[in-house]
Amino acid sequence: MQRSTLILKSILVLLMLVSTAAFGLQKKHDDQDKKEAQKEQRENAADLPAVIWRDPGDISTLNLVYGAGGAEHAPDPNGTYTFDKEDMEGTSPKFDVKDGNGTKWRIKLGQEPQAETAATRLLWAAGYFVDEDYYLPEVKVDGLPKLHRGQEFVSGDGIVRRARLERKDKEIKKIGNWDWFKNPFTGTKELNGLRVMMSLLNNWDLKVINNSIYVVDGERRYVVSDAGATFGKTGNSISRSKSNLKGYEESKFINKETPEEVDFVMHSRPFILTAVNAPNYSKRSNMENVTKHIPRADAKWLGQLLGQLSENQIRDCFRTAGYTDDEVDGYTKEVQRRIAALNAL
Repeated sequence: MQRSTLILKSILVLLMLVSTAAFGLQKKHDDQDKKEAQKEQRENAADLPAVIWRDPGDISTLNLVYGAGGAEHAPDPNGTYTFDKEDMEGTSPKFDVKDGNGTKWRIKLGQEPQAETAATRLLWAAGYFVDEDYYLPEVKVDGLPKLHRGQEFVSGDGIVRRARLERKDKEIKKIGNWDWFKNPFTGTKELNGLRVMMSLLNNWDLKVINNSIYVVDGERRYVVSDAGATFGKTGNSISRSKSNLKGYEESKFINKETPEEVDFVMHSRPFILTAVNAPNYSKRSNMENVTKHIPRADAKWLGQLLGQLSENQIRDCFRTAGYTDDEVDGYTKEVQRRIAALNAL
């Protein structure tokens, strides 16, 4: 009897090992297929014009409640969404859903939904390409299993709280990522303005993986596709924060000025004891250079663009992101202060 039980347990363990190995091989195969597809798409798009900015027109008329997607693409707050799959990449809990019209959305939970919703609106207002992000305090998801990450934001009846919904447009194809220091726009005011925006937003997570190249409407668009690590305090893994008003208000914006250039504050160097991980230490430390040596004229150009925003438009960025009235007041005042500093250069 004991021998039979032992044999059965051994068989079960073996089956589990085989199953795990098969899953790993399948995932590796799927990842390879994805990379090869993106490589082919990059080659096909090589001759398309590369763009990182477009003239936003009359900025004072932009609707920052709905942002880049407008009211016509906004998710139905009273609709029911159907679970598709969980995404285990990155640090924030994420999963994909479909709405009643078949439109795909990626739901993000955790610390980033509110900050990213507000950040994409300010980036879009300045003329930069962004994902179509919306914030909903609650969303109903059918068929939602127990999540590996973010289950604390889910109640028993499939209600998901504090969610950012990113609309997935099937006409937009991602073909890769881009580097702050190696791209077609080096030295242009448009890239330099985007570099300043990273400091204005206190976006401390400037990894290459957070920058995407999309093929859409016959052009290659260079986008900051993850702006969730914003509106807090920049710093190392111990001191930095996201969506933290106090940290944002207390952060210095401009570090140093010369008649020709401006260095904006960006702290991302890891805690010294983590230097044993040399590649990460080097990569994180180099991020601080993204906001340094900005031509003074280019920084002021961005300030003149953002200076066209009314106080109500800036407030809309934070109201639509679900912040409290006090937080909306605080964030609006700090953004206005930073815009004023750019225009005073």
